[in-house]
Amino acid sequence: MDEITRRVRALVDRAGKDERLDQIARPLSSLSETLTRRDDVKRLLSGSWLGHRLHPMLTDIPIGAWTSATVLDVLGGRAGRLASRRLVGVGILASLPTAAAGLSDWHDSFGEDKRVGVVHATANVTALTLQLASWRARGRGHRLRGSALSMIGLGATAVGGYLGGHLVFNQRVGVDVEVPVVDIPTWQAVCAANELRDNEPKGVVVDGARIALVRRGAIVHALAAVCSHAGGPLDEGSVDRGALRCPWHGSEYALRDGAVVRGPATTPQPVYDARIRGDMVEVRGPLQDGASPDVVLDEAPLTSDRFGASNRG
Repeated sequence: MDEITRRVRALVDRAGKDERLDQIARPLSSLSETLTRRDDVKRLLSGSWLGHRLHPMLTDIPIGAWTSATVLDVLGGRAGRLASRRLVGVGILASLPTAAAGLSDWHDSFGEDKRVGVVHATANVTALTLQLASWRARGRGHRLRGSALSMIGLGATAVGGYLGGHLVFNQRVGVDVEVPVVDIPTWQAVCAANELRDNEPKGVVVDGARIALVRRGAIVHALAAVCSHAGGPLDEGSVDRGALRCPWHGSEYALRDGAVVRGPATTPQPVYDARIRGDMVEVRGPLQDGASPDVVLDEAPLTSDRFGASNRG
């Protein structure tokens, strides 16, 4: 068994190093870029609204439907024929949003992971093609041919599933990283106020944890600087429409409360209270989920420019 595992992993490693797969990856990247250009579409396909990756959840539907169809082919007899075809059809329909969500996640990978993702997608497209042929054959009364095509399709699905598991569990593609957060119970000065320029993130380190500061006029926002998606440096990112954008994969977090504005991130970013007092910027926190920061300037009450919520000192 160990020898089989070694050989399979060697094949996967070889696929990751095969630069010929880049020729397939390039047009797929263009397609995924077009598909996810809108923030709401990217948020939907990433699962940001769900707080969980959408693609792994959706894969259960076609896999379950196609597996159930094959079980009925073996055990259901004549009575199971119609149900088997319907299950194959359900799996085909469910595979379309599943593929769209997978393409969105794949777009945020790179290098060897992207190449293995191409093989993963190829296996799944092969499985879909075989299931389409099975559904058609069953509709024409060719039950044995349809059953055989479904079984072969399940084999291709198993290959795709193995590669998907490799990407997630071995390579940790799409797995949220642990964001370092430091407990600051009282206001602590972290930098001079004149070091901050409007809408230009600046990183500071407090007890080993990096914090991204963003000034917008009289207000300073503070978020943990390690992106929850893949660990990108948010303090090296950019600010757009009241959100901090990660320079690695384009995840965007609302400056006000760290909520995910655009995927691929699914986990909100930890936020801190921040204020300008005298000529220094001070922070404290982090805040509990759902809490609103108290943003103050020289201890005078202010009103948020974006959210219209009252801020108190």
